[in-house]
Amino acid sequence: MAYMTKEWNGIEFFAIHDFHHIELLTGNAKQAVHYYRTAFGFEPYAYCGPETGIKDAVSYVLKNGNQFFVITTPLSSSHIGSDWLKKHGDGVYDIAFSVDCNLEAYESCLSRGAKGILKPTVTEDEGGVFGKSSIKTYGDTIHSFIDSSKYNGLWAPGFEKLQLPKLDIKHTSLIRIDHIVGNVGIGEMEKWGEYYEKVFGFSIFVRFDETDISTKYSSLKSIVLRSKNWKIKLPINEPAQGIKKSQIEEYLEFNEGPGVQHIAILSDNIIESITTLRNNGVDFLDVPDTYYDDLEKRIGKIDEDIEVLRKLKILVDKDEDGYLLQLFTKPIEDRPTLFIEIIQRKGSKGFGQGNFQALFESIEKEQALRGNL
Repeated sequence: MAYMTKEWNGIEFFAIHDFHHIELLTGNAKQAVHYYRTAFGFEPYAYCGPETGIKDAVSYVLKNGNQFFVITTPLSSSHIGSDWLKKHGDGVYDIAFSVDCNLEAYESCLSRGAKGILKPTVTEDEGGVFGKSSIKTYGDTIHSFIDSSKYNGLWAPGFEKLQLPKLDIKHTSLIRIDHIVGNVGIGEMEKWGEYYEKVFGFSIFVRFDETDISTKYSSLKSIVLRSKNWKIKLPINEPAQGIKKSQIEEYLEFNEGPGVQHIAILSDNIIESITTLRNNGVDFLDVPDTYYDDLEKRIGKIDEDIEVLRKLKILVDKDEDGYLLQLFTKPIEDRPTLFIEIIQRKGSKGFGQGNFQALFESIEKEQALRGNL
């Protein structure tokens, strides 16, 4: 592992404030919405579909803390999402950013080699003016630029308030998207790192190689890119040569190409989060009890009771800025592709490098059960 400790030397070519939302494509949005509500505690927010004048798709907007998930299902074979779903299965299609001007962001990116997907558009209704544009990134994933600074409506033109039956769901203490991880093919990681540096002015601030993330069977490489304000963090993984198929190779095989591997959601109380999520039926990767035997010696003093962490299988790691706690779900779709990480930061800006070995071995056990190791 190598941390990039030098001062920020990137030049952001336009202002990016934060993740605006992620859009997931699925074959049945109505059922997916129920899952994210009952399992992860998301709340209904907005909706568009035939009832609002949109004929080829439905989109449900869900909110949890300061994060928004948009769940979309195509209603026509001509919709771009139909071919996307046929190839990839359910997954993350769009990682959208909040910007000052979607036209400036789009033209700025294209001037440095990005490929456009949606030209800058401005729509308006009684809520105001809403701007959106999109560019391509790894695989069939896109980045949208959202300018909603002059829009005071619910979500965007064409959306109305989402009315669903009330559920008795306990608060899950999930507050925002922390980072989003992509998997790319072997030899492609550096290319995409350079893409984000060149197109966005992001900086690579940490990198991991085979010696950091490996078992006797397989390994991977990873870099982490970030925006200047640290709100956007985008790790990118690629497989490394190993005796057997790595988790990244399995992902690429089932996803039929590069794509989003996992969404990391920040918690402000991970013990409460994991307790509630487990009670809600969320299935997490296993962590051996032996992981906790010398935890205090490895990590030092922490605020949490180690026996509670052992019971909940929560992982802990530290760096020079503090420590973090994290846990990973098993894949949340039938294809072993997309999963979710729950993370709480107690000062640490890292990604749990000290946990990679335990995590990698746990994922390999799941691979073996699927016959893919």
